[in-house]
Amino acid sequence: MTSVNADINQAVEPQQEKVNLLGLSAEKLVEFFAALGEKPFRATQLLKWMHQLGVDDFEQMTNLSKALRQKLKEKAEIRAPEVVSRHDSADGTRKWIIRVTGGSCIETVFIPEKDRGTLCVSSQVGCSLDCSFCATGKQGFNRDLTAAEIIGQVWIAAKSFDSLGVGAERVVSNVVMMGMGEPLLNFDNVVDAMSLMLHDCAYGLSKRRVTLSTSGVVPALDRLGDVSDVSLAISLHAPNDRLRDELVPINRKYPIAMLLDSARRYLDKMPDTHRKITVEYTLMDQVNDRDEHARELAKLLKDIPCKINLIPFNPFAQSDYRRVTNTALQRFRDILHREGYTVTVRTTRGDDIAAACGQLAGTVNDKTRRSERYQRQAEETPIRFVS
Repeated sequence: MTSVNADINQAVEPQQEKVNLLGLSAEKLVEFFAALGEKPFRATQLLKWMHQLGVDDFEQMTNLSKALRQKLKEKAEIRAPEVVSRHDSADGTRKWIIRVTGGSCIETVFIPEKDRGTLCVSSQVGCSLDCSFCATGKQGFNRDLTAAEIIGQVWIAAKSFDSLGVGAERVVSNVVMMGMGEPLLNFDNVVDAMSLMLHDCAYGLSKRRVTLSTSGVVPALDRLGDVSDVSLAISLHAPNDRLRDELVPINRKYPIAMLLDSARRYLDKMPDTHRKITVEYTLMDQVNDRDEHARELAKLLKDIPCKINLIPFNPFAQSDYRRVTNTALQRFRDILHREGYTVTVRTTRGDDIAAACGQLAGTVNDKTRRSERYQRQAEETPIRFVS
């Protein structure tokens, strides 16, 4: 073969896609370096550079040899998703609009409180579950996020608050997988990202400070206890199957009894015996906020080690549900208190920037065409209230 032909063949040969190291778990980083003929300790070095120091340029990694840095530049990259815009609420809440591969946008929200800073992280572009009271579901569904796109949200938030680097103050102390999407439908990527949140050489968060919220994908929840021991939240929102079938459609496949049995099995797998599940219950006026609903919920959960988080519904376009009244909210909470439950009420934060619970929507290149359908329905028929 002549040198000219060789050059032509080389020019048309497809370039190998670089590995994005940002989303690789510690175990997968070890495998990556083994394939390069490198020792396992290189994975620890990379974890610290990326997640503790926020460095994405291999040339700045001074404890790596020049030869290894060159090899990494040829085969790998450290790439977080693109921040399109940042919005700061009057109450201190911060929301990022983040563009991911393919052009869709997701949303990530940071909520500051006196004793902690909580980051609400998305796991999918849109959501396939279509819960009736959630803005994300109305946007339809595009795809799962990669592990790099999930942990990249933590990386972006930490860098935004100058929390990465030697001696930096940790602003993000808690992470909740409660943003756009159903985490258990993106099981492997979510587990890898959470492992980085927990790893001592990455973000070093306590397992009690990383929470996964699920609407009830029972087979995946049964798997989760075998590979992770993060805190668990159940997105319940109704005390009986008839009402939950309307509000959370996945209940038709995995009804409440099946979900609660799976939650018990998850707790049984935990190394400590004092863990509790958080039961999330969004209250909507004249839908699921009546006294009989509270009493039914108290009876339903009597054998479940749990605490209950009541969430006043946050209105959004394409929904005719109304926010629970303060009177109904207090009455509901008091009934549960009298039954011996620990009950918290989630304070609405960031609603002036559409960052409150249930309001996250992003911009989804919807493969389901659900968003178009809901736009048509909104013009024709209001959402039907159920009891």
